[in-house]
Amino acid sequence: MAWPSSLQVALKEWATVADALESGRQILLLRKGGIYESAGEFEVENREFLLFPTYVHQNLKMLKDEAHAGFEARTAEPEQVRLSIAGVVTDIIQLASRRQMDALDSEHVWTPPLIDMRFNYRPENPLYLLLVRAYELHEPLSITNTPAYAGCKSWVPLDEPIPTGDALPVLDDVKYEFGRKSILGRLARKT
Repeated sequence: MAWPSSLQVALKEWATVADALESGRQILLLRKGGIYESAGEFEVENREFLLFPTYVHQNLKMLKDEAHAGFEARTAEPEQVRLSIAGVVTDIIQLASRRQMDALDSEHVWTPPLIDMRFNYRPENPLYLLLVRAYELHEPLSITNTPAYAGCKSWVPLDEPIPTGDALPVLDDVKYEFGRKSILGRLARKT
């Protein structure tokens, strides 16, 4: 798979989680929304995307202490959004049990109440774990946060394509593959 020279779609995610991906602290995301089933299989609308950091719904109590330093409490989303990271989904795993997430506690910045909330929200819909390889943009840029980008939605089609051709992986191939295999192995043992 060739890395795209530009991307025009972004995935909304808490700014603190985007920071964790950008620093290499975390390589996973949880999703129920912004997805669809195709021929009975889970699919992500876009496997390659920019991360669109959000602030209003972030909850300090849902983040481990280590993520508090970068936390910004806001009552409204910013007028300008800084895009600095892109991602590619390498693996999609349907979580079979809460125990699987317990086995991954060291791999993310969320507290147990957030994990419980994700499992309990629309319990008839499965919760999916996405393994995401993050890429740092060569030159981060700020875009105007237009009304079209607002609201509770996962995907944001951007007005203009954002150059990504010279983005560099946050984790090198060896580190990413080590983390990926470690997560997949722990998940398999907890099904």
